[in-house]
Amino acid sequence: MIRLLLTVAFLVLSACQQQPKIGVDAPEPAGDPFAGFRWIDLTHAYDAETIFWPTGEAFEHVQTAWGQTPGGYFYSSYDIALSEHSGTHLDAPIHFGEGKKTADQIPLEQLVGPAVVVDVSAKAAADADYLVSAADIEANEAEHGAIAAGSVVLLRTDWSKRWPNVKAYMGDDRPGHADALHFPGLAPEAAELLAARRIHAVGIDTASIDYGPSTDFRTHRILAAAEIPILENLTGLEQTPARGAYLIAMPMKIGDGSGGPCRVAALVR
Repeated sequence: MIRLLLTVAFLVLSACQQQPKIGVDAPEPAGDPFAGFRWIDLTHAYDAETIFWPTGEAFEHVQTAWGQTPGGYFYSSYDIALSEHSGTHLDAPIHFGEGKKTADQIPLEQLVGPAVVVDVSAKAAADADYLVSAADIEANEAEHGAIAAGSVVLLRTDWSKRWPNVKAYMGDDRPGHADALHFPGLAPEAAELLAARRIHAVGIDTASIDYGPSTDFRTHRILAAAEIPILENLTGLEQTPARGAYLIAMPMKIGDGSGGPCRVAALVR
């Protein structure tokens, strides 16, 4: 036993002697890589007020356990069920593009990038069916600089301020009906322009990248063909600058998914 203790003591002493002294021959511990930045949460919470596509399933959050256990510790658990396309969520290219990437196949590096915010909130306030145009994109570039490849373009309509009022947000609150919806979206020609810019992804603070009255979903189809993921039902874009933020989107990794719930945030200096 004494020999074992002496051996352990020798090994510990040797390890301590081999450790370099901080500030002499070893680097300082890494600091906070996000020091000087703040986070902006661009995500609606999932709860009883979550807005979902009228033909989809509402979010369900069912308590299966809550309270003290016989073992003397607290435990809680819930079951959830929801449409892939409810709340703040990702549309994978497969959603409208046969043979295109599913939710789990989108590379992580495509879900991050410099954020470009195109503000059309004033125009949307005057027209519930406003379509963000190629001219809007070009006007933004004229003021703030060209949209670089790899950017994530965010379309600000301020529709998120209507959440969770379904009638005000969707234009219609009848479950199962999608034939009388009214909210802004992205025009097909503007989608083609963004695809030509080779952006990583595009997002909007409405229920769909195609405006409410759409029946052919051309914008979805154009973006899907270009393998560009879509982020829908964003919020907080009024806090995000036109340039200078960095966007991070982390969707649920659903195998073969056409989309899924997504936590979206912007990092701002």
